[in-house]
Amino acid sequence: MADLRTKLPRSRREVELAFDELVRDNRFTISVFFPLNGAVMLVASAMAWMPEPLAFNAFLILFGTLVMRSPLIVGLLPLVTRRAAIAVGALTAYAYAIEYTGITTGWPYGWFTYGVDLGPTVAGVPVGLPVFFIPLVMNAYLLCLLLLGDRARNTAVRLGVVIATVLAMDVVLDPGAVALGFWEYYRLGEGALLFYGVPLSNYAGWVISATIAVVLLDWGFDRDALLSRLSGTEFMLDDLVSFVILWGGINAWFGNWVPVIVAGLFGVGLLRTDRFDSSLLRIPRRFPWQS
Repeated sequence: MADLRTKLPRSRREVELAFDELVRDNRFTISVFFPLNGAVMLVASAMAWMPEPLAFNAFLILFGTLVMRSPLIVGLLPLVTRRAAIAVGALTAYAYAIEYTGITTGWPYGWFTYGVDLGPTVAGVPVGLPVFFIPLVMNAYLLCLLLLGDRARNTAVRLGVVIATVLAMDVVLDPGAVALGFWEYYRLGEGALLFYGVPLSNYAGWVISATIAVVLLDWGFDRDALLSRLSGTEFMLDDLVSFVILWGGINAWFGNWVPVIVAGLFGVGLLRTDRFDSSLLRIPRRFPWQS
């Protein structure tokens, strides 16, 4: 018992270092195996090939999402100051409020209903919603900081490019989610314009939500600290790798080729940041604990 106590982290910094090591030692599993396995299981569920206990299993969906988010969460952990916590808390409250407004009034995304159990809900809104939404915005923010370089110092340029990037992520996400049956739009009206089953009103709504989310995160997190952490944390954008593999693969299966191309562009963006280690995609010869 004494030996166990000496091995347990005794400070926030030791906890952060332990999480860093855990993610670093399991990058392939987290950022390649999980999204590939997730894409196969979700497609199999949508095609009714998966047995009932596993088909669209809410626990597996939430667990897999949290695992894929872990590089981003662990990367941000040392940067969470009181101001950052306030920003994330405010964004979480907004996410719940706007989702509830959406499912009860049809504004701002258009009328939609959930077709798949995404875990516990409150007033019809999945409790895990912030885990699905906020990391998308932060991934876009970090990617744009790296790609813009010195131009990111211009507030208008920075915010405008990040908002557009978040919208591009939804161009990948929503068609794949609709194809899977995660949610379905209705009351579309005659002659409604659709993009792979997604009404254009959804993207207008995402402009609003993306703007609010980006402004809050930009206010909450120190950009210099983010760039410093990115430079020394090679796995911090691995969640975006998972996004490309998971949703690029799902859209490819259903023939949503424009979203596939956009997902591919995110992959190109990752390569251009020089923070992406291509060895991540190599299948390891042994498990980390066997080295």
